[in-house]
Amino acid sequence: MAEPTMSGSETSPGSAAATTAAQAAGAHSIGVEQVSKEYPGGSVALREVSLQVEPGTFVVLLGPSGSGKTTLLRCLAGIERVTTGTITIGHRTVASDRVHVPPDQRNLSMVFQDYALWPHLRVRENVAFALRRSKLPKPDAQARTRAMLERVGLGRLADRYPNELSGGEQQRVALARALVAGTGLILCDEPLSNLDADLRERMRVEISSLVRESGATAVYITHDQAEAFALADQIGLLQNGRLVQFGKPEEIYSQPATPFVARFTGLSGELAVRVGAQHAAEADKTVEIGMDGSALLRPCRAGTSVSWTSGGDGILLVRPTGVQLAGTNDGDHHLAGTVADVAYRGRGYEHAIDISGHGRLTGIFAPFRVERGEAVGLRLDPAGCHVFPAVAAQDSAVAAAPGQAAAVPLSAVGPE
Repeated sequence: MAEPTMSGSETSPGSAAATTAAQAAGAHSIGVEQVSKEYPGGSVALREVSLQVEPGTFVVLLGPSGSGKTTLLRCLAGIERVTTGTITIGHRTVASDRVHVPPDQRNLSMVFQDYALWPHLRVRENVAFALRRSKLPKPDAQARTRAMLERVGLGRLADRYPNELSGGEQQRVALARALVAGTGLILCDEPLSNLDADLRERMRVEISSLVRESGATAVYITHDQAEAFALADQIGLLQNGRLVQFGKPEEIYSQPATPFVARFTGLSGELAVRVGAQHAAEADKTVEIGMDGSALLRPCRAGTSVSWTSGGDGILLVRPTGVQLAGTNDGDHHLAGTVADVAYRGRGYEHAIDISGHGRLTGIFAPFRVERGEAVGLRLDPAGCHVFPAVAAQDSAVAAAPGQAAAVPLSAVGPE
């Protein structure tokens, strides 16, 4: 992921429009307190996960396969029982070691990865199915169904069967079914993963706008970083069953709590470095980074949850936004390397640069093309670089404590 598009908060929680819509929809808050899920045989899927979600918030749970995001969604839905901990939806406890409220009594809707449409029912019947428990008069239910199908652009396809629709059309039927019930919580289980790239982007915009217009709280899971940044008001990163960071997309990208978070949300590459003496009493630390025999001495703000040792080994994690091409003869570069590859990306060119003794940095954007084999300089941007102790980089499964920033962003870096 070269650079996230942080446009998911068009109607962010806390804005007047979001608050009004959430109140009108009866949107639910969500409380997850120390939730763990263990399966027979000792397999642990969730490990003491805690988070709080305000009504009307669009939350994306992000992580690789096996991270626990699907299990957490299924526990929210009531499909899985928690082993320990508590889940509240609104002011009601729906899950604990003693309580388990069934899915159909949690006032929520789900959009599944495989659409989960009734093959023997027409489009309008699939959507209207969600209203069967609402006790609406039949004419009102029919009118509401027609209005929702028009809203998702499927009014003309109301009498077709699911097998007569494209994948994108089937997903819109599933979304209409989730929205028409007017529940206060919508859960989305990787709903776009079966679609091609272009359709996935268009459906992402539709889901974002329709869910936000409904005012409902949404929890959406994906392994796609770009999708998460584009959709979310809040992102939860999971790794090995633990919630390692929870916050706004901007916070996740600019203040990664662990090396895992930085790596999973997009790096250009990593550089092995040496970190100089630290003074615990100083807010701004002096970090010495030796690259190609050069020492860069500049003040860096150290995260309080990071344990540094004087002269210790470190790892510099570089975002694609944290490095740019520079000349090699004007002294305006920190590193020098050779272009290994170049690719045209429409808005410009992305380069992969081999740096002797340090490996390769990729996704380096420039509006101009530098040919393969040419020597180039690289200048680091402090805002896109983060330093971690080498030990933390090797074991990045430990979550940062609340209110602590585990990364050490370079606040200034000087040229060679």
